[in-house]
Order: sequence, then structure tokens, then C-alpha cells
Amino acid sequence: MLIIPAIDLKDGNCVRLKQGRMEDDTLFSSDPVAMALNWQDQGARFLHIVDLNGAFAGTPVNREIIKKIVTALDIPCQLGGGIRDLETVKAYLDLGLDRVILGTVAVENPELVRTAAQQFPKQICVGIDARKGMVATQGWADETQIKALDLARKFADCGLAAIIYTDILRDGMQTGVNLEETKALAQAISIPVIASGGIATINDIKALLPLEKYGVNAAITGRALYEGSLKLDEAQKLADGGVQ
Repeated sequence: MLIIPAIDLKDGNCVRLKQGRMEDDTLFSSDPVAMALNWQDQGARFLHIVDLNGAFAGTPVNREIIKKIVTALDIPCQLGGGIRDLETVKAYLDLGLDRVILGTVAVENPELVRTAAQQFPKQICVGIDARKGMVATQGWADETQIKALDLARKFADCGLAAIIYTDILRDGMQTGVNLEETKALAQAISIPVIASGGIATINDIKALLPLEKYGVNAAITGRALYEGSLKLDEAQKLADGGVQ
């Protein structure tokens, strides 16, 4: 299981939100490139980047700083936030990103996701962000009546790289991962699942490891790393050992 640090970009800075609220942000660095290099130096094998402004605007906003991060790193990166058409998908992949994450458009235009997955095999992820099991879009601002499981099943056969499942109510709150819903999602589909939202300590990594056999092959963490309640090298070492 991979432990993936998150770089969330707001106005060119590296921040973390609580439950996706743009007004409830904590500034961790005004130099996201240095922060990304820091995670690489600490042993990260993959980096998760979110263009928070882009997610709310519906179009890329922090493109230049994203380009600088990707250029500076030797490890692969994935990006979500404001990617709503094929031109943007292609432009970001041409920038050097390994994967792009489609969230809102997966609800509003699922056919575009299938087309992107066909054109860019294993480079497209779907981000499913849920509040009490229901999918939220537009930077988590709009709640739909679509169940997370139902949305995941729509893309079961189109060759996605992964589905990134985030429990919004736990994101940035360090209250532990929603193991039950993450497991249910992984069991329902054959696509690899990346868990996100709520990791606080090494105990949360331990709790996630048994889900690896169901297809949860990575976990994204942000605030816990930034605030020091979780150490990346220790978490990855534990994950490398699997279930004890």
C-alpha cells in the first residue's frame, strides 16, 4: 500500500482545509515546490496535488505552480481540481503529470470520463467525494442524490487507474478513515481504490492495511503529515510490511 502525501493549492500556497471548506484553511507553506521536494526527500513514491481554486472555479487556476512541482520532482504526481474537459486532461498529462483526477465531470458528464480513459489508459482516476454516502461536486459545495457506490459502478469497465474515495466529513479532521464505506466501495468494484480523508496517526494506517486484499492499494494523507502526528517514512515502512 502506498502512502501518498497531499499538496493542496490555494492562491499559490500549500494549505489544508477542514471538510472541504475554503474559508476554513490552514496555511502550511508559501512554497509548494519546496514542500513537494520535502515529501520526496522523506520517501514519498507518489504525490497527490489538488488545485482547490480550480475545483471551485471549474477551470485550472494554479497551473504554473503545478508545472513547477511536476518539473522539480522525480516521483510521479496526480492532480485533481477544475479538470472538466478533454483539452485540460491532455494539457495536464503533457505537462508531465502521471494521472489526472476527474470528480465533478464524472457526475455531470460520465461519457467524457469513459472517453478520457480510452484515450489515456491507466492515467485517469475518478475522485468520488461523499458526504454521508452521497456524492458532492463543485469543490464539495454541491451535494447530489447519487450514492458513491452507484457512481463507482458506472466506471467499472472503462480502464480507470483508480478511484479516490474521500469521506468529506472526515477530511482534514484527523478522526480516522471511514473504513466501512471504503471497504464496501472496494468490494463492489474491481478498480483499485485510494482511501482519503481522516488519517491521523500510524494506527489509521494499521487499520487500513487489511483493506488491501479488497483492492485498497493506497492512502492519501495531508494534515497528519503537516502537523507531525504521522511520519511518512514510518507509515510507508509499515505499509510495505502489509498486515502483520
